[in-house]
Amino acid sequence: MINDKKTKYSASDSLVGYLYQCRLALLETFRRLKTNPSIIVAVETLDDVVFESNGTPTEIIQVKHHTNRQANLTDASTDLWKTIRIWCDLYQHGIIQSGAVLCMMTTSKASEGSAAYYLRAENRDTVVAEKKLLETAQTSTSEANHEAYSNFSKLTSESRLELLRATLILDQSPLNEDLDQCLQKEIWSVCQRSKIDKFLIYFEGWWFKRILKSLCSEHSMPILGEELDSQFDELREQFKSDSLPVHADLKTATTDYKLYQNYTFVHQLELIDVGSKRISIAVNNYYRAFEQRSRWLREDLLFVGDIGDYERNLVEEWETHFETMCEELGEDAAEHEKVNAARNIYNWVEKEAHFPMKQCQEPFITRGSYHILSDKQKVGWHPEFQNRLKFLLEGKEVAD
Repeated sequence: MINDKKTKYSASDSLVGYLYQCRLALLETFRRLKTNPSIIVAVETLDDVVFESNGTPTEIIQVKHHTNRQANLTDASTDLWKTIRIWCDLYQHGIIQSGAVLCMMTTSKASEGSAAYYLRAENRDTVVAEKKLLETAQTSTSEANHEAYSNFSKLTSESRLELLRATLILDQSPLNEDLDQCLQKEIWSVCQRSKIDKFLIYFEGWWFKRILKSLCSEHSMPILGEELDSQFDELREQFKSDSLPVHADLKTATTDYKLYQNYTFVHQLELIDVGSKRISIAVNNYYRAFEQRSRWLREDLLFVGDIGDYERNLVEEWETHFETMCEELGEDAAEHEKVNAARNIYNWVEKEAHFPMKQCQEPFITRGSYHILSDKQKVGWHPEFQNRLKFLLEGKEVAD
């Protein structure tokens, strides 16, 4: 049995912190996007979160996540001094431009009368904050903060004050469990209230994938406000009452063809000599449609009856083509004629058949749903597919 207790090797806290950072970045982006559609945001570049304008950082944000509201943002706080060390480095290298805001967003609470307390928007006094920080840097014996103390102390008084004038402490930021409510508040009017939580799930799926793409790239790939607007508009359309949203990860999802080589729908394709590359494409469409339909059911966006109605429509459309093929072939058709005719029907499924489920226009839904029906033997391509499959599958059972 797996021990479900955390060990000293567990990275769960770090993971929660990083996911929190990404979600907080989305919240802050939503808030800025309303008034600045050309906003640019980067995650894990100069700092945790950076907002840019014309290639110049305008807001540099450090994110600190804790699980409670402890008043631990004291003058010797490790969180505070790690942040100061980073910002001193950016300042000394000329990366911080005039007018830029250095923001520390923390779930902790600044102790009353502390330096952090005087760097908030309320009761702000950078002169008092500089005095308290300098005293701490000169008297504290903390080894963890030693480098930060040294860097801050080496700055001139004028430079320290300039740095602190750019600094803003936002303490008592939303806890991780509060972020859902905060994010939903920013997008409350985008769709029916009952679907807001699901809209957010779909949008965050895109957001995390986009951040991952940026992190994996060798070149800087900040996220443009236009990208968020585009995704927002696309998802809004999908969440209309007669539409269905598509998970971003499924649009390009692939799976191993070998995992499906014994599935009936694959045997159906082999009966008409479809090549391995097209079978691989078919497997991907099957997987995407099956997974997306399952998610819609779990999310109560679709009901079993809806799928039944949709599949009946697909079968009826297929039946017209299939019966026409059988009639035109006649009883004396050669095998190669049967295969060629069957391939024409399958070509129709791949290239022409397009039946939206509600208003969902993704082609893989139609194609994959036909493969799901093919797997159930409710549709087929070869004119004798039922007998051929019966013989094939019974032979496999005997062999097994």
